Amino acid sequence: MRALQLLGDRDLRETDIPPPPPPGPGEVQVAISAVALNHIDVWGWRGMAFAKRKLPLVVGAEASGVVAEIGPGTAGLLPGQLVSIYGARTCGLCENCRSSRDNLCEHVSGVHGFHLDGFAQERVNLPARLLVPAPPGCDAIGAALAPVTFGTVEHMLFDNAKLQPGETILVHAGGSGIGTAAIQLAKRHGATVITTVGSDAKIEPARALGADHVINYRSDRFEGAVRKLTKKKGVDVVFEHVGKDTFAGSMLCLKRGGRLVTCGSTSGVSTDVNLMMLFQQQLRLIGSFGCRMDNMRDAMAKMAKGLAKPVIDTRIGFSDIDVALKRMEGRDVFGKIVLVLDEAGGAASQAA
Repeated sequence: MRALQLLGDRDLRETDIPPPPPPGPGEVQVAISAVALNHIDVWGWRGMAFAKRKLPLVVGAEASGVVAEIGPGTAGLLPGQLVSIYGARTCGLCENCRSSRDNLCEHVSGVHGFHLDGFAQERVNLPARLLVPAPPGCDAIGAALAPVTFGTVEHMLFDNAKLQPGETILVHAGGSGIGTAAIQLAKRHGATVITTVGSDAKIEPARALGADHVINYRSDRFEGAVRKLTKKKGVDVVFEHVGKDTFAGSMLCLKRGGRLVTCGSTSGVSTDVNLMMLFQQQLRLIGSFGCRMDNMRDAMAKMAKGLAKPVIDTRIGFSDIDVALKRMEGRDVFGKIVLVLDEAGGAASQAA
């Protein structure tokens, strides 16, 4: 069967690999429907692996699929059912796993598509416990975006930052995949949303998603713009995932007692923190990684009800992967790039 395998730095190819065997006890064989690209795919493609991995490696960390075959002793899933796939291989046995704190698993063996073979292949066997059924009204694209794009945002905004209706939030990189999700979810929750984008072309699309104020950070210093918009009070929450380039400015944007929640470091993994500002202003800096499977369920429920929608930049085929990753590396996207597989296991390229 066909797969996208990383053979070396920036060497990603369509290859033929053996199909999986029949699923074993507690396993399900999934026919992959769609794979959403993320910056973790860009990092892996560039050779930025922060743990040991073996090449070749099948890429793809965020996906949906249809249950094709069920292994012995597996309950709760049916052939033909659309599922969203949790992207980390958790143990399922530790206290955190048993208490629905999946992203704090004490014995996680890695992230699919980065440390372990990912989902950019026609079929894959997975533990049934890592599959979340999609509700009626949520399609394959929505289910593919639940584990990272929407699940990460749910976890950041509501589990960690505890965003409240009536608060003001600054969402960085509003044209990114998680940025488009954060604008929608924060606005639907009753927050005033300020967002940054990297070009004038992204201003109106960001407003259309619900952003109250949009700042082009290339032509205007976002720190000054935010202070002006909030009459020097600052925002309650900063949704940070850019990293070094924006972190210090993000802290300046917070009101006293404000919260900064971060899940990314695309512009650099290290930064300076003004400790005097941190304690004098009683700020809270919150790290957030991945999501809980319950966040995926909540996200898909909202998509099914029309309370949030996937924002798709482009649908691609296998042969388009290098161009897609280069566009993501250059931040030349608005929303998500999604690899879509048809029912026969092929892929079709289509502009959104």
